[in-house]
Order: sequence, then C-alpha cells, then structure tokens
Amino acid sequence: MRVAPAGEARALDRLCAAVGPPARIAARQPQDVLTGPLVVVAWNTHIGTADVDAFVADLRAGRLTGARPVSSFVLLLQEVFRAGDGARRSIDVTAARLGLNAVYVPSMHNGPPRATNDDRGNAILSTLALSDVTAIELPVERQRRVAVEATIPSGIRVVSTHFTNMVMHHLWLFSEPGRARQAEALARALPPQGSLVVGGDFNAWFGFHDAAYRTLARQLRPAPDQDRRPTFGPLRLDHLLFRVPASWRVTVRRADDRYGSDHYPLIAIIELS
Repeated sequence: MRVAPAGEARALDRLCAAVGPPARIAARQPQDVLTGPLVVVAWNTHIGTADVDAFVADLRAGRLTGARPVSSFVLLLQEVFRAGDGARRSIDVTAARLGLNAVYVPSMHNGPPRATNDDRGNAILSTLALSDVTAIELPVERQRRVAVEATIPSGIRVVSTHFTNMVMHHLWLFSEPGRARQAEALARALPPQGSLVVGGDFNAWFGFHDAAYRTLARQLRPAPDQDRRPTFGPLRLDHLLFRVPASWRVTVRRADDRYGSDHYPLIAIIELS
C-alpha cells in the first residue's frame, strides 16, 4: 500500500529497486489460537546487532514478565537486517532458528550501492499465525520507510513502524514535520475499527510531546499502566499505542537490558477478557 503523494512515486520506485523482495517465514509449530495473555514487543534492533535469540529466551522463561513464562508473543522489530551473504544476525535466519512465524519487508539497501546485497527494514516475528499482511510504504523523507501490518488470532491487527530521524539536509534538528507527515499517512492507512496495536521507533525526539506520537495518539491510546523511561540514551524514541476493548488490561514496561542494540525493548502485556 503506497500512502505517499503521487509526486514521490519515482523516488520511491528507485529506492525500492535497490532492495530484495519481502520474506515470509513459517513457524515449525504455529499457534492458530491465542490463549492466555499476549505479549507485544516494540524494539529497534540496530541493524542486526541486537541478540534477538537471548531476548526471546528471556521472554519465554518469564524473566521479562515478572517470572511469568510467555507462550504467545509478537515482536514488532525495526532496523532488522537481512544479509545477502548470510553473515551477522540476518532476520530470516533468526526467525527460522527460533521457530517463529515472520514477515520481513526491506525499506532500504544496507551499505554502499552495488557493494553488498544486504538490506534492512521492519519485521514482525510471532509465535502466532500471521495473516492479511500489508506493507505500507510511507512518504519519503531522507530514506524510504515501509511499515508492516498483519493480523494475529482473535482478529488483532499489529503494526511495526519506523519514522524518519532526518529530513534531507536539515538532519535531525528539524525532522519533526517529516515524521509527523509519515505518521499522518500511516494513521490514514490503519483500519478504522477493530483491535489494533502499533509499535516501533517513532524517532520521537520530543518524547510523548512529539508530533508523530501525538498524531497516532489521536487514533490510539497509550497503556494506562506505562513505564515512561527513555529507550535511547536520555530520549523516549520508541512507543506502543493501542485500540483494544476497555475490558482488556494493558501494561507496558521497558526492559532493563538492550541486548546488544542501542535501544531498549518495550514490552506490553495484554490480558484479554
């Protein structure tokens, strides 16, 4: 789904041609029914440097959820890396090794042009089946960015997104209007009804007051019980927002370990009722 203005089509086509195709990975034992609480994680994995294996091991063991083991989870990941030569922590290899359902959509080429076949973008990894997958190509600023959307059992729609941190030659200092434009386009593309979770690296330099966050918060809501600690240095760049029934209990906590990334994961526990 392209939500950028028509005048940006040529630039987006050129940038899209520099990356490989999307990837789907099937779990060895997919969950078709959601039972118990659902955990949803938003995490920038810093171009494949994050140790997703260690994080998933701690998540499954309950070390990140108050000693409560986790069986059903969704990871909304940004800056995941796909290696053309199989090196580093390639997201397709990681998902297959962990036995997870996954969809990966590359946003941009990684490295110098023609020097590698590597690319990077956003992904959703899940113990649960992923259906109705949509790639939402956002308005282009300094780089091409593509949000990934899918449906999990119980009809919950989940979205992994990553907004710009720079706008052409103005770099990060004046980037707020650019990411607000991307957030507005994403908001228009989201389903108007039904349960929905949007998470990712909003690059919200102004935290909860940033225009990108406020744009999506008009349509979704933060968790009533939320850990507001920074996720990148002193900044709260990463967020999770929800549209779920009022009877569902949602809490969000930040992990205490970055697991090799430069961002801390955000962990939401959703108690369905």
